[in-house]
Amino acid sequence: MTAPRWFSQPYPPEGASAAEGIRNQLGRPELDLLTILVRESAQNSWDARLPAASGPVDFGIDMWTVGAGHVNAWRELLLQGAPSGPDHFPLHNSLKRRTIQVLAVSDRGTRGLGGPTRADAAVGPNRDFVSFVRNIGEPRETALGGGTYGFGKGIFYLLSRSGTVLVHTRCRTSRGYETRLIGCALWKSYVAAEARADRRYTGRHWWGDTSGEVVEPLVGQSAEAAAQRLGLKPFGAEETGTTIVVVDPNLDELEPHVAADYLAETITWHLWPKMVHHGDVPPAMRFSVRCNGVLHPVPDPRETRPLNLFVAAHETMTGPEGKDLACRNPRRHLGRLGLVKRIMPPLRPTRASRMLGIEELIHHVCLMRPAELVVTYHPGPKPPSENQGYAGVFRADASMDEIYAKAEPPTHDAWHPQSLDRPESTFVQTTFRRISEALEGLLSLHGVARSGSSDVALGAASSFFSGLVGGAWGIGGDTAYSKPGNTARRPSRADRRGEGLGAPDPNPPSGTETSSVSGEAMGDPSADGESRDGGGAVGVRRHRPRVQYVGEPYYDDRGDDSVLVQEFRLPVSGPQRVRIDLAVTLPGTGGRETDPPVGASMPELIGWEDDAGGLSAIEAFVIEGGDSVWRAVVRPAPDTMTEIVVRVEAVQAS
Repeated sequence: MTAPRWFSQPYPPEGASAAEGIRNQLGRPELDLLTILVRESAQNSWDARLPAASGPVDFGIDMWTVGAGHVNAWRELLLQGAPSGPDHFPLHNSLKRRTIQVLAVSDRGTRGLGGPTRADAAVGPNRDFVSFVRNIGEPRETALGGGTYGFGKGIFYLLSRSGTVLVHTRCRTSRGYETRLIGCALWKSYVAAEARADRRYTGRHWWGDTSGEVVEPLVGQSAEAAAQRLGLKPFGAEETGTTIVVVDPNLDELEPHVAADYLAETITWHLWPKMVHHGDVPPAMRFSVRCNGVLHPVPDPRETRPLNLFVAAHETMTGPEGKDLACRNPRRHLGRLGLVKRIMPPLRPTRASRMLGIEELIHHVCLMRPAELVVTYHPGPKPPSENQGYAGVFRADASMDEIYAKAEPPTHDAWHPQSLDRPESTFVQTTFRRISEALEGLLSLHGVARSGSSDVALGAASSFFSGLVGGAWGIGGDTAYSKPGNTARRPSRADRRGEGLGAPDPNPPSGTETSSVSGEAMGDPSADGESRDGGGAVGVRRHRPRVQYVGEPYYDDRGDDSVLVQEFRLPVSGPQRVRIDLAVTLPGTGGRETDPPVGASMPELIGWEDDAGGLSAIEAFVIEGGDSVWRAVVRPAPDTMTEIVVRVEAVQAS
């Protein structure tokens, strides 16, 4: 075999596709190139998976700077016989830079790109190699697979600044295992001046064995030797799969290590259904991201907000509480829907979540086909409180997979009913209508508040009432309200008497209590100074135990729970016993409930948490007073606002 060289495709007499047309197959997607890379390449890997008994699919993304020991090989091997001129073939510029950057997407536990290597010989069912390397737009062959029209490979060329990739694959053939290596470039059509006459070229190029009538991949030992010279990871003796190497990737102006973190998070957002256990069944895929050999962990969706809510919705969908959605005319089962609603703190949006249109609130339904690859996050109506959120998962029924697949654009990130004819468009339109009906029921709060109602749901919070926090009613510090920018100070006891807001308890408790509703200390506001007893004797007033709130109550995630937290100090020294008084408050009325209605839940104390995170689940807990900040951790009742009263009393010496 001669040394591998480039072959540029001339226009044949019968015509061919120009490179520009192929590059535009993905259209103008809303997602960025790195996100599309994750989605499309993982979809290809899933469709190429081996039988389940072989284990999960391993999917990895690696970025690295080509080391000094391999740089010369990249330039010598990949510029051999290359077309002249960087305008026609920009790989010249990419490989002549001082450093060469590459990005590789690999899978193992897949069947690799097998079958014939020539398009005219690919007449059987196994056409993986020619579908990826030669042909454009072939329909999928995998039943209930993720791909549809074979355009996903276009993202590799778009991501490369030179439009160049290397395909390194290992598959099984009738002769046993075979390693294959071929280069592909897709840039622009052009006209080249040649000896006899100018000639037009399509802008498609292949690098490999040019000794025959068509360029073929390097195979066997030749492929393995070339891959070793380039520093590519070898395959095991009985290992199959594919590695696609993108030369000079466009990382959207991100530093490589930042891009690696973004890719890791993007994997979780778009591929989380493949990352979770289903009962005793392990995850279907395993994911990794590395940059220059450093592992960048892929977040666990069960431990990552707000994806843990979608995981819970998926479990609901597959369980007895899941809902079957159906179209009545024509009659057809559409799929299953699971919904979960929780009190939750506002989100901190990330680059990956913003790419999906998810900011501070979760009010979305994850749409997926039977392959359980995320299509999109469909937004529903916003919840009435900024501290509430809901997530849903809709999975299309297997019998409907072809219809939903036809409704997807080439990037597989939406369902467009307008692209279908009836009755197929009716099925997709009805899917969205049934989801909307289910969300209306979820947000109706059993009829307390519907769209257009003058009533306000119990969960509605600070957007409607000053001093209310969704799921909690409380203030902290020295301000009277929780609204940002408010500097009004807490009224004194004398003020309250004058305004008729309250009166001293004729039978005050032995200790002192402080409520996070009013923030006012119910004991004597003076802790120091002199006082006279009933007999007229002068004595020094004792320090009374009291509670000093630190900030407003806030929501926090603790595992699968969203909890309400109130921070406080006990500024008076000495041992003191704290208790908590919890009630449900009705906004606008001032009413409070300490006994739940039949079947309703009440907020409950989870425990008292110290600075180190130690939690003591003791109802009456003894704390040593001082400057330390403690936290009362409460599990709020759904769709309510919680009133927190912390009581404190001195512990008598025995």
